[in-house]
Amino acid sequence: MLPNPKQPERATVPPFPPEDHVCAGCELSYADLTPPAAIELIRSYPARYRGCLEHLPDPVLRRRPDPQTWSALEYACHVRDVYGVYHCRISSALTRDDPVLAPMHNDERAKREGYNRQDLTDVLDTLRRNIDRFVALANEIGADQWNRTASRLPGERRTVAWMVRQAAHEGLHHLRDIADRDPGSR
Repeated sequence: MLPNPKQPERATVPPFPPEDHVCAGCELSYADLTPPAAIELIRSYPARYRGCLEHLPDPVLRRRPDPQTWSALEYACHVRDVYGVYHCRISSALTRDDPVLAPMHNDERAKREGYNRQDLTDVLDTLRRNIDRFVALANEIGADQWNRTASRLPGERRTVAWMVRQAAHEGLHHLRDIADRDPGSR
């Protein structure tokens, strides 16, 4: 049997949180967040991110508090990309039986895409477009489709409902990461 060249790559991917995840950092409870409530929360993010980021001077926007922690702009780029990726993930789960999802490789993507060199206005405009597209898809999910599944790592099957909750969590958690640097922006 030939070795799977993808296996070492997947070994370095952190696991998804469980279906009933409660985040210690932002206190979001997946079990308490209905898909419609998650969609409404996601719908609020473009204005919230714009309000949190637009007033920041460029050096503050691009400053990393330490080498392992992203800048506010890098978090915004990541969230922008989350909604593009989760649109694809949900589309795949809705149209294929148990698809395997590719990892995002967050840090590698941030480096490859030059997150910290991007233009804030472009990032915020694309975040809005990605969220609008994501919300449009999520609003079309039928009652019989919320339990469709996909996996990323072996044994890591997640439902479409979880994917919508996870996307809501990403936006909320990273908004808090940004706001914690500038408490006046909340």
